[in-house]
Amino acid sequence: MPELFIGGTWTAAADGGLREIRCPADGTLVATVDEAGPGDASAAIAAAREAFDSGPWPATPAAERGALLLRVAALIERDQDALARAESLDTGKRLVESEYDMADIANCFRYFGNLVASGGTDRIVDTGDPGVDSRIVHEPVGVCALITPWNYPLLQTAWKVAPALGAGNTFVLKPSELTPHTAVFLMRLLTEAGLPDGVANLVLGTGPAVGAPLTEDPRVDMVSFTGGLVTGRRIMAAAAPTVKKIALELGGKNPNIVFADAEYESAVDYALTAVFLHSGQVCSAGARLLVQDELHDRFVEDVVAGARAIPLGGPFDESARTGPLISAAHREKVEAYVAAGIAEGAVLRCGGARPEDRALDSGFYYLPTVLDECTPGMSVVRDESFGPVLTVERFRDEDEAVALANDTVYGLSGGVWSQDVGRAHRVASRLRAGTVWINDFQPYVPQAEWGGMKQSGFGRELGPAGLAEYQEAKHVWRNLSPRPLRWFE
Repeated sequence: MPELFIGGTWTAAADGGLREIRCPADGTLVATVDEAGPGDASAAIAAAREAFDSGPWPATPAAERGALLLRVAALIERDQDALARAESLDTGKRLVESEYDMADIANCFRYFGNLVASGGTDRIVDTGDPGVDSRIVHEPVGVCALITPWNYPLLQTAWKVAPALGAGNTFVLKPSELTPHTAVFLMRLLTEAGLPDGVANLVLGTGPAVGAPLTEDPRVDMVSFTGGLVTGRRIMAAAAPTVKKIALELGGKNPNIVFADAEYESAVDYALTAVFLHSGQVCSAGARLLVQDELHDRFVEDVVAGARAIPLGGPFDESARTGPLISAAHREKVEAYVAAGIAEGAVLRCGGARPEDRALDSGFYYLPTVLDECTPGMSVVRDESFGPVLTVERFRDEDEAVALANDTVYGLSGGVWSQDVGRAHRVASRLRAGTVWINDFQPYVPQAEWGGMKQSGFGRELGPAGLAEYQEAKHVWRNLSPRPLRWFE
């Protein structure tokens, strides 16, 4: 069956392009899928433009749009086993992690379904004049290009698709070319839920062939992108000539600050999860561990012992606790990143190599790695590895911890571990990050906004602000008793 979905019809790539999708865990062929080109992207934009300008969806009452999102949530729950398996085959992620993701994805659609159905975003403006009816209404932006990454394919898609649809927009979705299958699955569920033709469109392909046309085309009103900083800068430049609305989430280099009075066992455990979950391929990974001097030696020893004990394996290996990297090319980047850090003076405490287990040779595995005695100027401290690499820095006091944590171009997330409530909140308030966890790391809920500061991007996903990203505020002023002004008499 063809995998491009344009104007309500499944179709093959116009130029016959195909791509093999292979599981990163063992290199086995998952499927061969259609790979779109610029012509397919243009056709999808045209379908979305027609559906927005002439179709029923933008004018569909909010309660009905919300009800459709709730139906999608129920369908995701119905098909969660098949969706989780498809996600794990594409990404190499452990099946149990994909299963957790499906529950979060259903909750995302449910949250936005209820938020949209409840209304309440419009408001009356008190002008002080009883002869005027003045109000702010919220309307859909238009045609949205939604570009999503490979690490959490359906979750990141849901964070964009649910609010875009809830606000009344149409869209063209471009998932990562490496992990397309759950996006294809979602298009079928949207159709089953009753979404009109042309509202949701799907093109599979690379950034240059498909992503670039989506960001440049004047028929597109908004671009929402989650991915790397370099690509985000290109998208900003490409969207500038037509002054599109843009929302960018561009990753992070996230500090996890541990004070000497932290609850020790939990802090060690979370430090491991923060960086080694999904082999570190998480935008909010706590890849920078900042430890107070008096705790450093003991704490790092226990983190290293925990990292060495993490078993690696494929999606369906129940003994595994983390999986492979997404590709051979990505593993080579991580290897070069670690080598550069060691050359700069970082101390390799564990990992730093491919596993010796020959059973893992066919996958793209890399051992959980800890680099100690890191300093702010090192590339491993400043650059994002997007792999299972933890850097460790020391700090003396609260002020130094904050200075080190903020010494980065990124600002996505951070963590603070302390049993001193006042200090924990002081530090959290001083961190330049969109999300800060106290005595925790990585949780999120769809009710709370997610996004970055500085070069981690701008705009927000989730929460009421996540819906507002896909809306335009319009002021409507009605004079209840118009009379001639006689201004020019």
